[in-house]
Amino acid sequence: MALHPSVRMPTAHTIESLAYRSRFVDALPADPREDNQTRQVRGALYSRVTPTPVSGPKLLALVPEVCALLDLSPDPTPELVEALAGNRVISGMKPFSACYGGHQFGNWANQLGDGRAITLAEVENSRGERWEVQLKGAGRTPYSRGADGRAVLRSSLRELVCSEAMHHLGVPTTRALSLVLTGDKVERDMFYDGNPEREPGAITARVAPSFVRFGNFELPAYRGEHGDGGTLDKLLRYTTECFYPEFAKCTDDDLAGLFRVISDRTTDMVVHWLRVGFVHGVMNTDNMSILGLTIDYGPYGWLDVFDPGWTPNTTDAQGRRYRFGNQPRIAHWNLAQLGNAFAQRMRDFSGLQATIDQWPERFGAKHRAMMLAKLGLTEQHTDEDSALIEALLSTITSVEVDPTLFYRALATLDSDPSTLWPAHRAKIEHALYEPAALDNERIAQPFRGWIERYLARARDEGLSDTARAERMNAHNPVYIPRNYLVQQTVEKVAAGDTAALDELLSVIRDPYNAQPGREAYAAKRPEWARTKAGCSMLSCSS
Repeated sequence: MALHPSVRMPTAHTIESLAYRSRFVDALPADPREDNQTRQVRGALYSRVTPTPVSGPKLLALVPEVCALLDLSPDPTPELVEALAGNRVISGMKPFSACYGGHQFGNWANQLGDGRAITLAEVENSRGERWEVQLKGAGRTPYSRGADGRAVLRSSLRELVCSEAMHHLGVPTTRALSLVLTGDKVERDMFYDGNPEREPGAITARVAPSFVRFGNFELPAYRGEHGDGGTLDKLLRYTTECFYPEFAKCTDDDLAGLFRVISDRTTDMVVHWLRVGFVHGVMNTDNMSILGLTIDYGPYGWLDVFDPGWTPNTTDAQGRRYRFGNQPRIAHWNLAQLGNAFAQRMRDFSGLQATIDQWPERFGAKHRAMMLAKLGLTEQHTDEDSALIEALLSTITSVEVDPTLFYRALATLDSDPSTLWPAHRAKIEHALYEPAALDNERIAQPFRGWIERYLARARDEGLSDTARAERMNAHNPVYIPRNYLVQQTVEKVAAGDTAALDELLSVIRDPYNAQPGREAYAAKRPEWARTKAGCSMLSCSS
């Protein structure tokens, strides 16, 4: 479609001519040291650091949409590649790594910080938006805790693919600007079994309005740096002035209001995760954004089989704290920890407590509305609709069902009362890993009974099958970055086939529409991928 002559596109700038800003650095207290040696940093919210150069940077991907957010030309000039590899700091950039703490797997971990993330700068675009550009894997920082601050290709590619997929699926997320091979090898023990290997190093440039997270507030609160003018006070004022100006006075009522908005954004984010079958894998408080964005794509995964107990993280295999179905409870718990930090700056924190107390009900309402949208329905009868949803989830947990395929199949059902079970079965059985299981009446009966109940509910709503399908297909994707597809792409790119990454990115940019010739990208997990590393579970090692 051609643009109208009066519509002007933003001027595309080179990396040297972008409008660099540094609100975080200029507004907040800094670590007085400017070296990359590991240390405890007190009374400061960041350390100035410089990326460590790499030997042979090679650009694997540059995302045009994200370039456009920055008013950056997508022309991969040598200067741009050098900057995205951490080999060159452009004039106007003030690189830093943030200091924060957090709860990891439910336990207080004290100082954590950006151990391998270095923010280059903020970029202000022609629309007045400000975007923080951050390199992940660009070398040691004061928060690396003995590690090398590097990242490997498999984890960097996974972050690029997943963050872009989430954006196009409509899930709040950070974005990925680029993926650069470093030309250097990085030693990692992928399985934590004492057998490390040297893997290709890579750097992802990621972009968001801010990477401030719950842990940024927790650490100064824990350390007692929360008096007037202290680090917690300054961070709250920075956060409200830059992102939530309606609460900028930072009174008790303001902070309670700020907490309510962060709570609502977190709720929306997790509801979206459940909608598309995403499992974050490591929902520590230092991985929770105060903007309600999905951040820190580590050992994440996507449901191949609808299983509320599944986690992709081998580190979590024993307790399964961060399993798919437990993500709402963990979000609630994490919010309570953020509330504890906020409370250090408040005399009356009853507003915080009210938000925490009301959270289950507010989450439940949003989750129910989301599930009804997946079914093409609108919320009418709360108790009956909740029962319908619970029956559905129980039914598809009884056997191995691919949820992505199943919801798209439901959209094709004929709601005419004269349509019998065999016709419905023919539409849904391909979503089961063992379609023949429906020959067993004990298994078939719950599916048959639920579908009859569901279609009766759809008829009561008065929607045509066409209208119902359109509504469902707007909420249920055809394509997700399936675990085995991403792992195959990692292996192909490592072997030199960069076209595989371009193809996968192209598919996930249009996730709700069937793309002729790309049926393989919507296929169920093959049996060989059931237990293969990267296709089932994986560790935090990256």
